[in-house]
Amino acid sequence: MRNNKKATFGGGCFWCTEAIFLNVDGVKEVKSGYMGGSTENPTYEEVCTGTTGHAEVIEISYDQEKVDFDELLKIFFKTHDPTTLNRQGNDVGTQYRSVVFYHDQQQKEQAEKMIESLNQAGVFESAIVTEVVSAERFWIAEDYHKNYFELNPQNPYCAAVIAPKVQKFLSGYGK
Repeated sequence: MRNNKKATFGGGCFWCTEAIFLNVDGVKEVKSGYMGGSTENPTYEEVCTGTTGHAEVIEISYDQEKVDFDELLKIFFKTHDPTTLNRQGNDVGTQYRSVVFYHDQQQKEQAEKMIESLNQAGVFESAIVTEVVSAERFWIAEDYHKNYFELNPQNPYCAAVIAPKVQKFLSGYGK
């Protein structure tokens, strides 16, 4: 188990990011939760108000022998819009901000280098606004968020927003 590492990303709705990263070979576990705010033990309802300062995030446990942090970063940047401040599609508010919460200096440097490289290459029409900040306390989301897309495929949001994202990801990466 010493090859297991953590990565924490906020890329909008955690239902979307969880659904994508659960399909990555080498990812052992994905937990939805909250990070970056001031409220102790926040609830989904509190975070949705945008007043707690938390972002919806996923905490990924991964086997670095099978997938490295750079590959996780590539997937992260490819599967959300890192150029919109506090917004992903119709989801608007600081809780939906694009953020990499790094767990060590190497992750910080890798994230900053990736952002610089993507900006210099002009991969996106606008500059990347993704925050790169030190990981704080992770508050796990309520149980009903776990595997939300898989358990609720007929939910209109899942069908309209998440399913196309997952399909696009799978067609490019496979599992």
